[in-house]
Amino acid sequence: MRDRILTEIKEWVISIAIAAVIAFAIKGFIFDIVQVSGPSMIPTLHDNDRVAIEKISLYTKSFKRGEIIILDPGEKGRGLYIKRLIALPGDRLQIKSGSVFINGEKVNEPYLSEGTETYAEENIDMIIPEGFVYVLGDNREVSEDSRYIGPIPFDHIKGHAIFKVFPFSDMKKL
Repeated sequence: MRDRILTEIKEWVISIAIAAVIAFAIKGFIFDIVQVSGPSMIPTLHDNDRVAIEKISLYTKSFKRGEIIILDPGEKGRGLYIKRLIALPGDRLQIKSGSVFINGEKVNEPYLSEGTETYAEENIDMIIPEGFVYVLGDNREVSEDSRYIGPIPFDHIKGHAIFKVFPFSDMKKL
C-alpha cells in the first residue's frame, strides 16, 4: 500500500513539473500577455487594455504591414512600446501632406479615427534599411514612434499583438 501511494505521489510530482515546464515554454517563447500603457494606440487600444502577443514571428521574421507589435525603443525611449508596423525593409516611406505613402501609394488606414492626419517635424522620404521596420501609433498626435525614435531593429521587436483579451466586454482579434 505504501509503495502504491509513493508511486502515485511521484507520478503527480512529475506531471506537475512537466506542466510547469510546458507553461513556462509557452509563456516565455510562444505567447504572452502585455498591458497597454498610455494613449498612443487610441482608438484601437486604450490605457490598461491587455493584449495577447505571439512570439513565433520573432524567429521567422515574418512581419506584415499593419500588424500591431510590441517593441523596445532602445535608448531613445522608455519601457516597452506598442505600435503599428507601417513599413518593412526596402520600402520607400513618405510622410507628406498629412498622409503616409509606401512605395508611392497612399496607405489605407481604416484603424485611425476619422480625420486623423500624419505629420512629422519635416516631411519624411526614406528607404527602410534591411533588418529594420518603421512604426507609428494610431493616435498620431500623441504617439512617440519612428517619427521621433527612428526605424526599429528586428531584434527590438518583442512580439505581435493578436488578440485584445481585456476588458472582457471588448475582446477582439487585432
